[in-house]
Amino acid sequence: MEILKWQKISSRYLVKEKWATLRVDTCKLQNGSTKDDYFVLEYPNWVNAVALTEDNQIIMVRQYRHGADIISLEIPGGVIDGDEKPEDAVKRELLEETGYSFKTISHLATLYPNPATANNVTFTYLLTGGIKTHEQHLDEHEILTVEKYSIPEVKQLILDNQIAQSLHVSALFYGLMKLEAVK
Repeated sequence: MEILKWQKISSRYLVKEKWATLRVDTCKLQNGSTKDDYFVLEYPNWVNAVALTEDNQIIMVRQYRHGADIISLEIPGGVIDGDEKPEDAVKRELLEETGYSFKTISHLATLYPNPATANNVTFTYLLTGGIKTHEQHLDEHEILTVEKYSIPEVKQLILDNQIAQSLHVSALFYGLMKLEAVK
C-alpha cells in the first residue's frame, strides 16, 4: 500500500516566538477523514557534532536543561542562523562553545528530532583533528563546561545511560560507527 501525504485544509498559529512556534492544522487524511487540531511545533534547524581532538578525545559539553530539569552531558551544537549553511553553523557552534577548530569535517546524518509533531531537522557532523584555538564565546544565557572523553569512555557513558539527549546519542552512534569503519 502506498503511503500518501495528508492534505492541509487550514492552518493557524497559536504562538510565534524566536525559538518555538506552535501551529494548529486541520488535515484531510489518506482515508478521506478529517483530523482537526493537529498541533505542530516549528523550530529552527539545528546542527550537532561528534568532535574529536588531535589526540582522539571526544569533546562533550555539560549544561543545565530547564525543560527536563537535568544537568545534561551532550555533544556540542546549536541552532542554524538564518541562511547559514549547516557546515558553517557547526564550525561556528564548536568554536563558540568549545574554542576548538578542526582539520576535517564530514556529514554523518540528517535526523528529524520528532517528525510526528515538529518540523525541524538536525544535521549531524563528524569533525576530527581538533585543536584549541580560541576561548569560549558563549551566548548570553549559555552556561556550559567543556569535557573530553576517550572513545571507550564515551561508549561506556552511553551504555550506562549517562548521555540522556536522544539526538546526541544517535549522533554518537553514527560517529562511532564511522570511526570504526575507517580503521
